[in-house]
Amino acid sequence: MPRKPKKKIFSAAKVVREMARERVGSPKPSQLIRAKKTKPERHKPTIGKLLEDE
Repeated sequence: MPRKPKKKIFSAAKVVREMARERVGSPKPSQLIRAKKTKPERHKPTIGKLLEDE
């Protein structure tokens, strides 16, 4: 026996959004924020690392 369809609950927020979309138009799609390629170092370099680089 198939299940009964779930009753839709009235949501005032959905109705307000639908009315706003009709009057003003739909909002612009959001843009993705690109992540930084590398993270900065968390600690200052030690003397050993500074001498190694030279």
